Formats: sequence, C-alpha cells, structure tokens
Amino acid sequence: MDLTGAEPRPLWWDVVPSERTRAIAQSSEVDVVVVGGGFTGLWCAFHLASLDPSLDIVVLEGSHVGFGASGRNGGWCHAAYPLGYAQLVADHGKDAADRHTAALNQSVADIGRIVAEEGIDCDFAPGGVLGVARLPFQVGYAKEEVAEARAQGFGEDEVRFLDREEARAALNGSDVLAGIWHAFGAAVHPARLAHGLAAAAERRGVRIFEGSRVLQIGDGWVETEAARITAKEVVLATEGYTARLPGRRRDVVPLYSHMIATEPLPDDVWEDIGLRDRPTFHDYRNALIYGQRTADGRLAFGGRGAPYHWGSTIEDGFDAYTPIHEELVRVLTSLLPQVEGFQVTHRWGGPLGVTRDWRPFVVREPGFSKAGGYVGDGVATAQLAGRTLAHLIADTGDPITRLPWVGHRSRRWEPEPIRWMGIRSGLRLAKWADRMEERTQRPSSLSAVGNWLRGKRAKIQV
Repeated sequence: MDLTGAEPRPLWWDVVPSERTRAIAQSSEVDVVVVGGGFTGLWCAFHLASLDPSLDIVVLEGSHVGFGASGRNGGWCHAAYPLGYAQLVADHGKDAADRHTAALNQSVADIGRIVAEEGIDCDFAPGGVLGVARLPFQVGYAKEEVAEARAQGFGEDEVRFLDREEARAALNGSDVLAGIWHAFGAAVHPARLAHGLAAAAERRGVRIFEGSRVLQIGDGWVETEAARITAKEVVLATEGYTARLPGRRRDVVPLYSHMIATEPLPDDVWEDIGLRDRPTFHDYRNALIYGQRTADGRLAFGGRGAPYHWGSTIEDGFDAYTPIHEELVRVLTSLLPQVEGFQVTHRWGGPLGVTRDWRPFVVREPGFSKAGGYVGDGVATAQLAGRTLAHLIADTGDPITRLPWVGHRSRRWEPEPIRWMGIRSGLRLAKWADRMEERTQRPSSLSAVGNWLRGKRAKIQV
C-alpha cells in the first residue's frame, strides 16, 4: 500500500456539486448574517429558521458549503467533549457535566432523526464508537472508562467493555487485547451531510451565498469583496479559519489533521476485518487516530500530528502533507495488515479549531454570537452548538442555553514565536510518548505533560 496515484483531495468531495450557489453581489440589510458555511453555521441557520420563519437569514461561505473541517473530517458523529467528562466535572460540577454529556448524546440522535425527516442521504450508520487497547496498560484505560460510565448511570447497552475475543470480533486488528464500545456515535458521509443540511436550511428560507469570503466583521455588519451586509445579529462560525480574520489570529489556532482512503475492499477482506455495523474506531495512542468503514466499502483513516504553521497560517499546500500521509499508511497497515497491497485512492488534510484551553465555547453578546473550538470533535458538537446559538438568538429560554460551555471564554493564544514553539513541542511530546509506550509497554510520563499543557488535569473518579 502506497500513495502513488492517490487524489490529493477529500474522498467526500467526489460528490460535492460542481455548481455552486451564487456569490453575494450587492449590499443589503438582513436580520441575521452567519459567517461560515460549515456545520456550526448551517445548523444555526437551520434551527433558527425553524424557530422563527419570519427572520431573513443569510449564510456567507468563502468557498463551498462544507469546505472546511465539516467536509473533510473522518465522518465521526460522536458525543465527545475534548478534555473528557472528568475535566467537565472538575470545571463545572457533576450536575452540569451530566447535563452537557446528555445534550451531546442527544445531538447524535437528533442528527439521525433530522437526516431521516429531511431525506438527507449521508450514509448515517448509528454503529457506535469502538476503542481498542493494544498495549497491556491500555486495557486499564478501557476499564476505567466503563467504570466512569457506570457512575454516570449508563448501562451495558450504552457503554460496554469488550474482552479480547469480543474486541477482535468487532475489529480484527493486530495486538488487540480489549476494547470499549459506546452507543452514542454514528458514521456519516460529512460532505453529503453538509450539502443536505444546506438544502434543508434553504427550504426554510435561508439564503446561502458561496464564493463570498468575509474580509472584515464590525459592529452589526460584515464585508466581502463585493458587498457590505448589515444585520441585527452577526454569527461567527468560522472554526479553524477564524485566524484569517483581522484581529482574530490568536483566538483559535488552526491545527491540521490528515486522512487517507483506500479503494473499496472485497467482501472477504471485510469479513476478516469486522466493523460490521460500521462503528467508528480508534485506539489509545496519544497521537490520535480515527477511522470508519464507508458505505461503499472503503477504509477512511486519519490522524493528528502534522506540524503547526507559523502565524496560524492556512494554505492549500498544507493539505496534502506527504510525511503524515506516509505515517498514516504505516499505522493503518500495522493495525490492519489485511489492507496491505490495496490502493490508497485519496489523501487530504485540513485545519481544525483549537482554543488556548482546549475547551469549546458558545458565546452570545448583544448583536454578536460565536461558537467553535471543537478540537476535531465537531460533527455532533457543532449540531449542539448551532442549535444552542439559535435558541440564544431567538431567546427561547431552552435549557440548552444554560449548558456549561455557554459564555465560556478562553484566553488568547500567545504571540509568536511562543505559540509556534509551544504547539510544536506539544505535538512532538505526543509522538515521543507513543514511541516510548510501544517500546516499554508502560505509560509514558510525557503523556501526562501533554495533558498538563492542554489544561487536562482531572482524572476519572468513580
């Protein structure tokens, strides 16, 4: 398996419509202008138009709907908080953490319900999330997760520990010793979800303008190359691309994640690999990996670890980063040797948004709202964020407007060169920790340092 002949673009974009909606061409006044045509902006527009059909809502997207992380991700629609449940408890208390976890879990179900109601063909498969332990000490991690889930009240049908035989039946990977299965997750085709959601929003009267990059945002207005839009409410939903806006380079750092996709694999290979209900999967390494079995029988597989670029720079040339893609091939064939010899047909990457404290946020100010900082867990999280923004703007008093992330403000990232040195050092720590753990078969103290740098200090309490 190698990268020869692999298309340097997301697999998911093979179905992106070649014709885009028109770019905005003239200045106007609207009720709500949403900056960003990814999941956060689209869900906000969809839910807000459903709550108040009288509103004139415009979405401005610099390229095409789902151009950013929303259309490039691993198709993981799962309920996850970036720093975990224990940190939520430490930050906000158990009641708030439980409410937030329940809302995230509900968002997975809500997406499944809405795609069915709206007829969105996005290969939604509620197979859950599968984690596998491949080093002896990682079995303890899986058991701790299950114990934590039991303390929250989740039963066997929602979170389950898998012994070696059960784990290998679910994913027949090399060195699999045990595993854990979470019910609150689904595999999706992210680009189809984004475009289907955009169409559903348009059916509710939302106007979407692609090819309309916002250059500046002011008090009650936004400006593109062709138009100035004034609005009663401005919604900032640019996630990793926030750094491109004037004065916001240090608000959210764009970190790159990369993926590869194989050609469709034969049925007998899938019979050996498993993943029969299409659960998304990962293991317990520090440099995160993630994968899914696609509806057309491919393996879509990704991972973190690409270098941070000076000044939070985002360029198209960073997407097809050969060293990371070669590493993904190595990791995939090590985990699943059954794919050796099959072709990699697509390879790609893109930025995701990370706040200074690695915590996501939903913020509402008079006339201005924003959400983001999902750290790569944005498919379901963005649905909850967009719905929360809609209820905040419509002033419904819905309980989700009182979740702990509402009003959270992270401090800004440090200026360069401190930012560049710190982030690059953190990424190296994760890789070094994985190498040490593979060699020693024991937890590395470097992983604890990495958690400390991210502000993750709480441990599981059961």
